Amino acid sequence: MREFIVEADGGSRGNPGPAGYGSVVIDAATGETLLEAAEYIGVATNNVAEYKGLVAGLKAAHQLDPAASVHVRMDSKLVVEQMSGRWKIKHPDMKPLAAEAARIFPSSQVTYEWIPRDKNKHADRLANEAMDAGKRGEQWSPSASTAELDARAARAAAEAPAGPPGDAVAGAARARAALAGRGGGAAGVVGGGVSGDGGAAVASDGASSARSSAPAVAPSSSSPGVASSADAVSSAGTVSTAAPHGAVAQSVDARAAGNAAAGAVRAPRAGWAAPADLGTPATFVLLRHGETPLTPEKRFSGSGGSDPALSDVGREQAERVAAALAARGTVQAIVSSPLKRCQETAHTVAARLGLDVHLEDGLRETDFGAWEGLTFGEVRERSPEELNAWLASPDAAPPGGESFAEVTRRVSAARDRLTRAYAGRTVLLVTHVTPIKTLVRLALGAPPESLFRMELSAASVSAVAYYADGNASLRLLNDTSHLR
Repeated sequence: MREFIVEADGGSRGNPGPAGYGSVVIDAATGETLLEAAEYIGVATNNVAEYKGLVAGLKAAHQLDPAASVHVRMDSKLVVEQMSGRWKIKHPDMKPLAAEAARIFPSSQVTYEWIPRDKNKHADRLANEAMDAGKRGEQWSPSASTAELDARAARAAAEAPAGPPGDAVAGAARARAALAGRGGGAAGVVGGGVSGDGGAAVASDGASSARSSAPAVAPSSSSPGVASSADAVSSAGTVSTAAPHGAVAQSVDARAAGNAAAGAVRAPRAGWAAPADLGTPATFVLLRHGETPLTPEKRFSGSGGSDPALSDVGREQAERVAAALAARGTVQAIVSSPLKRCQETAHTVAARLGLDVHLEDGLRETDFGAWEGLTFGEVRERSPEELNAWLASPDAAPPGGESFAEVTRRVSAARDRLTRAYAGRTVLLVTHVTPIKTLVRLALGAPPESLFRMELSAASVSAVAYYADGNASLRLLNDTSHLR
């Protein structure tokens, strides 16, 4: 009797929102990918998409051999426990899908296993390709899929010994390029002419003639010679000498000589000496709150002032970033500074994503003390010596306020708490200019004066990934494409 492994996944960018599924049938004896299936299914929940991925995977396996034994591997605890009979199926949307899955093979031929999300990358990639296609108004096409190649590259990168300095994404891209360059054959010809559910016929070259409303089921395109484009990590945004804190203008003469180590709680490693598999990092998507009435006036606006709410412009910015994050579909939790402007921004996003907002006091803005509400020019006129001292040293504080060294200790402690609490997950942190710049500075191992050399616009998005060995990787800085 043949034995297949079916890996399936589904996702919804909004829950409910634009949704898709992916599934792959693997030969248990050889590890060869036999069939892939993916489909954009319109607006649905995560659970519906995951069940549809299971159904598609079982149907694909059944097409290959109705007598085979099938071992299903999914990262959905709900689906695995319900299909194993350990949990009751109560939701009306789930019952018909579970019944459909149960009818495909006799129960004696199917077993279920829960796996972590990072072990289900192939199916996850297929599901995201399907959702990306749906966003373009298309259906998933097997001829354009790189999911199999990406999955193989990820395995190769995980199994490879530690190499020269460079981030994990670059390593995976190199592995993909190496895999794509082996040999010179044509795309894999496996199971040519197999018909997918709903009339999706698969040609031997992997191109599908499926109707636009039918799921596409394709033989694996894992043979040598399949081209793949490397994932690009965007680093949009500018690095400049302007706007250090809450839109405060920065003079070019600001320097902090001799203070490179001040406030550094965790020293960066000298090189990249990571083990072969670091697992999925904790990824912080760093969102600066939307504009307030003080923002366009470039006034100091910290945690010791009037705690302004968002302006009309800021509320529109929050709606736009919420829509962009919902379309992206990767945020799994939301944590916010307790200040009003951040909470308002965070709840706008949370309403779109269907998530709760958790507060973290360590993410609040610097307390600018007596300078709260003033412009940089007004402070320069009233307190030139105190301002120069503040610009020159992270240990200097505005009168009655916090120094950058104090903020660094507070933000570092919050970072450590959150990386432990959200290990392996993608978390949206809604916070302020100084905390975001501090997280970026520490991730890069940059000196304190680098705070004055980054620009962060209102409602901009940045991202930092934190790995299990303590290394960090800056993925994005000051992205405002969603506001244009």
